Amino acid sequence: MADSIFVGGGAEGYATPQHLRLDKSNRHGLIAGATGTGKTVTLQILAEGFSANGIPVFLSDVKGDLSGLAASGTETFKLHDAFTKRAKTIGLDLDYSGFPVTFWDLFGEQGHPIRTTVAEMGPLLLSRLLELTDVQEGVLNVAFRVADEEGLPLLDLKDLQAMLVWVGQNAKDLSLRYGNVSASSVGAIQRQLLVLENQGGTSLFGEPALDLSDIIRCNDDGRGAINILASDKLMGSPRLYATFLLWLLSELFEELPEVGNPDKPKLVFFFDEAHLLFDDAPKALVDKVEQVARLIRSKGVGVFFVTQNPADVPEDVLGQLGNRIQHALRAFTAKDRKELKQAAETYRENPAFDTSEAIQEVGTGEAVTSFLDDDGIPSIVERTLIRPPSSQLGPLDSISRAAIMRASPMAGKYDERLDHESAFELLKERANQAAEAAEKAEAEEEAAEAELREFKKARRYNGSQVGRSSSRKSSSPDSLSDALTQAVVKELGGTTGRRLVRGLLGGLFKGR
Repeated sequence: MADSIFVGGGAEGYATPQHLRLDKSNRHGLIAGATGTGKTVTLQILAEGFSANGIPVFLSDVKGDLSGLAASGTETFKLHDAFTKRAKTIGLDLDYSGFPVTFWDLFGEQGHPIRTTVAEMGPLLLSRLLELTDVQEGVLNVAFRVADEEGLPLLDLKDLQAMLVWVGQNAKDLSLRYGNVSASSVGAIQRQLLVLENQGGTSLFGEPALDLSDIIRCNDDGRGAINILASDKLMGSPRLYATFLLWLLSELFEELPEVGNPDKPKLVFFFDEAHLLFDDAPKALVDKVEQVARLIRSKGVGVFFVTQNPADVPEDVLGQLGNRIQHALRAFTAKDRKELKQAAETYRENPAFDTSEAIQEVGTGEAVTSFLDDDGIPSIVERTLIRPPSSQLGPLDSISRAAIMRASPMAGKYDERLDHESAFELLKERANQAAEAAEKAEAEEEAAEAELREFKKARRYNGSQVGRSSSRKSSSPDSLSDALTQAVVKELGGTTGRRLVRGLLGGLFKGR
C-alpha cells in the first residue's frame, strides 16, 4: 500500500499484514510496553516509514540509540540473519538504507542548539517547569502582564529575574491593580529560577529561537527530515524535558494553519517517556494536553506517545490515540494485572485469541496492534511481528555524528547565542537614568545651599543681620505647588534619596 507504512506481519499463524494509513496518522497513536520489549525499534521503523513518504518527524532520543537512523544497516550486523528470517516470514524485501537526520540538543553538545524565549514559553508552562503554587503562578502572570504593558521583552532568564526584582520593588502599586503581590511569592519564584539554572535551564531560553520551518522540511530527494533531540542528558531534568516537548507541541498548534484531513500529515511528533508529562501534573496542564491532542490533528500533526504502560496516559488523552502498538506487559502484582486488563479492554476483540493473554505472551520485537481503517474505525486486534529497520540498529559513533552535524543545513544558524536589548537592559537603563537624575538633583541642591551660605556670609560681612523671620520669608516658596516640588527634589537630591535610587535600582545590576 503506497499510502501507508508497513508495520509488520502475522505471528504464530495469524498472517494479517499490518499497515498504518498515512491519512489516519494525524489521529495520533500509542506505543507501549515494558522495558526491553522493542518500543525503540518500533519507533525507529515508523520514523523510517514517515520519512520515506516525505513526512518530517520530530523525536527524542532518550537512550542514544536512535542516532543510527542516519546510517544504513549492514549485512555484517550481528542480527542480520535474524532480521532476514523475520523479513521473509512477514513477506518483506529488506533493503538497508540511512535517512536524512538533523541532530538537536538543548545543551548544544550532541546537536545544534535549540532554544525558545521566556515570553514564548508563557507563564502556564513556566509555572509547571518551576513547580509553582497557584499563588506564585498568579504573581508570575502579573510579571508577564506588566512586561507586555511596559514594552519589556522577556527573552532569557536574566530578563525574567530583572522583571521579578522590579515587580517586588513595586509590589504595593501592583497589588492595587492586580491583587496581592507579596515579596515572599517573588522570592519563591526567584529561588526556583536558581534551581532551573543549576539544572541547565539557561541553555533553553534565549535567541535565536527555533524556527518551526527548520523541523518541518524535506530533503532534496523528497524524504522528510528526521529531527532527533538528544535527551540522554536532558532526562536528568525530567520536568525540563517534558515542559520543552509540550512547549514545542503547543507552538505547532498555535503557528500552523488549519489543513483539515490531509492525505498525509505535515509532521509526526513522538513523545517518548510520556509519563513524565503527566506525573503530578495539575489539571490545567492535563486539560491543555488534551486540547492540543484533540485539535492539533486539524493542523496536520500526528502525535505518538511512547510509554511503558497505557495507564501512564490520562483517559481523556488516551481516548484521542487511534493507532496503537502494544508490546509486552508483565503482570507481577495485583495492580499490574488490573492495568493489563484495562489495556486489553481498549482493543476490539479478536475471536482467535485472548487479548490480555497475548499482551503477556508476545516476545521482543512482537506486539499487539490495532490501526484505524479506511473509515477511521479501529481494526480488530492482531498479533504482529514488527518489521526490521532499514537503518542502523544502535547509536552512531561520535565521528559520524559530528560529520553529519557539519553537513547539516542548520550548521551555524543556531550555534552562536545572541543577546538583543530586552527587559534586563531596559530596566538597567531606567535605573541608570534615575540614578543620574538623583545625582543631578543632589548637585543642584548642594550648589543652591552653597550659594545661600555665601549670601549669608556676605551679609554678615556687610554688617547686616539675617533675622529669623526674613530667613523664613526668603526661603519660602511662592505657592503650595512650588513647595511640593521643592520637597520632592530635595528628597531625591539628598543622601537618603540618592541611596534609595542607587540601592533599589542601579545597584541591582552591578556585576552583570
